[in-house]
Amino acid sequence: MRNFTSIKQLGDINEAVAKALEVKAHPFADQELGRNKTLLMVFFNNSLRTRLSTQKAALNLGMNVIVLDVNQGAWKLETERGVIMDGDKSEHLLEAIPVMGSFCDVIGVRSFARFESKQADYNEEILNQFIQYSGKPVFSMEAATRHPLQTFADIITIEEHKTKARPKVVMTWAPHPKSLPQAVPNSFAEGINMTDYEFVITHPQGYELDDEFVGNARVEYDQDKALEGADFVYAKNWAAYKGDNYGKILSYDRSWTVSKEKMALTNDAFFMHCLPVRRNMIVTDEVIESPRSLVIPEAANRVVSAQTVLKEILKSL
Repeated sequence: MRNFTSIKQLGDINEAVAKALEVKAHPFADQELGRNKTLLMVFFNNSLRTRLSTQKAALNLGMNVIVLDVNQGAWKLETERGVIMDGDKSEHLLEAIPVMGSFCDVIGVRSFARFESKQADYNEEILNQFIQYSGKPVFSMEAATRHPLQTFADIITIEEHKTKARPKVVMTWAPHPKSLPQAVPNSFAEGINMTDYEFVITHPQGYELDDEFVGNARVEYDQDKALEGADFVYAKNWAAYKGDNYGKILSYDRSWTVSKEKMALTNDAFFMHCLPVRRNMIVTDEVIESPRSLVIPEAANRVVSAQTVLKEILKSL
């Protein structure tokens, strides 16, 4: 595997999880793979779990790590072609990318949807420029449309905690004060569709995701009905995707907040969220702090997912 932008690139998901659990059991077994290799992590957006977990994964593999925060300590970068650069941006991405590539062996890129153009976001223009011009393997640390390292960690976590072969997994929209990208829900849906889990997506009218990601999931507009019998509840906000509402907030309905009453409808479900989370908007304190909350083990598995992917990339060099 040279580039990693979608969880589909892992191939058979059961085999991928088996590899991940082997990495988790023996985190320092492959340090020779990364010896004298350098990972460059490029952040166009903020990060806590992705930054720390990916850096830790690279160190576990014996790699050197360089971290670059674009626009913070580096030149402000222009990303659009044909722009007269007479503003505050001093360097173009088309020169910066090959320069970055000359300093490293692998590049991780984090670049969110901007909500300025659905076409630009869903064409993954920034991520694909790195793939095209860096000359090095590139992996997504969250892009406009997907967050595959998070989804891989989510599936690892479900596999570690499920008590039946085919659990019911429900991804529910929940309210948030800001417009958030569809990357995490898109990617989660894409990944769960690779499993044999029962999968339900629930959200208010108007929050339909791209059909490509919804796949075989059952879409239910009644959250209470969707939650009945759930074994895992994955809460996430996202802005509208379809039509002229792209990137807009259509609802602040607090009745969609995941509460103790909502969780009582489930089969004593585990609660999941990618973090960071707006408490008492997305989920109540008592749910996220309950013994059935997996948000911390889920976050810890970000090291495992990143290390498994990096290991496969290093094997291709």
